This record gives sequence, structure tokens and C-alpha cells, in this order.
Amino acid sequence: MGAELITVSTDTKFVHLAWQRDEGELANVKYKMGSDPTGNVSRMFGVYDDATGLALRGAFVINPDGVLLNSEVNFYNLGRNIDELMRKFKANMYMARKATEACPSKWKDDGDKTLVNPGAKMVGKVHEALQD
Repeated sequence: MGAELITVSTDTKFVHLAWQRDEGELANVKYKMGSDPTGNVSRMFGVYDDATGLALRGAFVINPDGVLLNSEVNFYNLGRNIDELMRKFKANMYMARKATEACPSKWKDDGDKTLVNPGAKMVGKVHEALQD
């Protein structure tokens, strides 16, 4: 899809290697795993917890111009949902091409119903707009 996926955690590169080598859920992982033991990257994204020295679980969609398009931050023990992250990623790509449309919460892919010319007149009428 033309994107680069990088994971970053406060774990060391050796912990990442162990996770990738021994965790079956990561057996087919091909993306880069960045190590942030100093917490500098985590602080930059506002997910570092000074009290624990850990980073909250964050997911960020950043466009090629470096603009943050979407962010999600979860507590330590709540994993991210890759299907929802991919939905948001695809929605951001779609909206970059179709600036006069908005993707509603149930939008999943090209061809799904969008909101055309969203604005103040649509407030309280999204359901009706999606029925057309």
C-alpha cells in the first residue's frame, strides 16, 4: 500500500529478537522493530510513562509530509487491533484523494458509503446521509 510499518518499544533489540524468534504470533513479522530504551521516541509521541519507565501502546499514522493523521493510545495490557488500524490507514489514504468526503466509523474500503460534503448541515443527520 506504499507505507512503511515500524514498531518501537522501550525493550532492547535483544528482547525484540527473542519475541520475534520465540513468539508464534510474530513468526511472519517482516517489519522493522525499533528499540527505544532511553524513551526518547516514546516521549516524542507522548506515550512514555516516567513512573514506570514504560511506553503505553500507541499506533500512529503519519503521512509522507510528516503530518500526524491518526493516533491511538492504549494502556499497557491492551493490544492494538490491526484490522481497525488498517481501516483507519485506508480511510486516510481515501480522504487524501477525496477531500470533500468523510469516512464514517463503519467504512472499510473503496466503494463503501462515504459522507459527501460533511459539515454543519449534516450534524444529527449522518444516519440519514448514509441511507441514500
